[in-house]
Amino acid sequence: MTPPGLRIGVDVRYLSHRLVGGVHTYVARLLPALLDAASGHTFVLYADDKAPLELTDTAGALVRTLRWRHQGSSVWNDHMLARSMAADGIDVAFFPANYGFGPRRAATVVTVHDAINLLPLRHTLVVRGHAATLRTSAMTVYLHVTTRQAVRRATRLIALSSYARDTIVAASTRRSDDIDVVPHGTPPAAAVTPADIERVRRAHGLTGAYVLADGLKNPGVLLRAAARLSPDVRRAHTFVFFARHAQVLPVLASAAAAGEARLLVNPSRSDLAALYAGASAFVFPSWIEGFGLPLLEAMSYGTPIIASDRGAIPEVAGDAAILVDAEDDPRLAQALHDVLMRPETAAALRAAGAARGRQFTWRRSAEQTLEALQRAHAMHTGAGRAAP
Repeated sequence: MTPPGLRIGVDVRYLSHRLVGGVHTYVARLLPALLDAASGHTFVLYADDKAPLELTDTAGALVRTLRWRHQGSSVWNDHMLARSMAADGIDVAFFPANYGFGPRRAATVVTVHDAINLLPLRHTLVVRGHAATLRTSAMTVYLHVTTRQAVRRATRLIALSSYARDTIVAASTRRSDDIDVVPHGTPPAAAVTPADIERVRRAHGLTGAYVLADGLKNPGVLLRAAARLSPDVRRAHTFVFFARHAQVLPVLASAAAAGEARLLVNPSRSDLAALYAGASAFVFPSWIEGFGLPLLEAMSYGTPIIASDRGAIPEVAGDAAILVDAEDDPRLAQALHDVLMRPETAAALRAAGAARGRQFTWRRSAEQTLEALQRAHAMHTGAGRAAP
């Protein structure tokens, strides 16, 4: 058990920057569950004033707000946050967004969402699905250097899947027993009514059945697979891609311009929920994933899933998806045909997805995270060592 009175500092700046994406979802969902699961301990949350803190109920935690004036403030705060934590007498510093540096007297735990920032820069300066600019290239270099330093210094790490743990080990000097595997929880499904689905259909000009996909996750293979479908199946279904920004791969931009696909840029959360709920299938042929949160989102809305067999996807999806290679468009076309044209296949995937999604809860993630923080504190103080 964790000694009573432990002071746990958490870097929550991801919730004061108006960010979106998987890391944001992880921090936003894990933090309230962690505060609820760790009664008897003091939490100090470190945000900045770039934007209002999204967390509405701090559950009695102390909140420290760092100054933010320009982009350089984020870099400054990255390296000065340890001083604030030291002044607060933190026992365990928790950094849930890939890197961070706690005070020397405290144990430090970092959640590393995937190994991309640990890989040699020649592999990461140009990433499929993302357009490179001078700004993004500079950020890539900074995240590479900072993440590698943080991984070396941390008392313990958290990975979101066994696959992510193994890739972190391969790309760093850490051992498997330095890393606790703590998966995401399934996002709570927003209430979606048939009227909501119809409203979103009309708003986006969707008059018939559609297939939903993430526009940043290997859209080309889905477009090639769609072209292999019979004309009747192809005409009956629109291929809808969502993306949090408009800088998508040229193959998708061209397809959208030609009317062969629809691209929805940064849809609202309520619209995305309705899009999931109304889709005939969700296709996730990602090249690599440290976890694959959209899989749980699709499960929560009862959407049949077709996904690639790469990265952590098989580990997360279990038997709740049809898995194909990320570049095998003939096999993907067959899987699409099976799901779209065979109601029994779609129904079986919906049932399997509902059962699989119930295995992932944020309460369980919070409890496992707290155990990781305990373990790190015991190692740092010499009261224990990593569990085998």
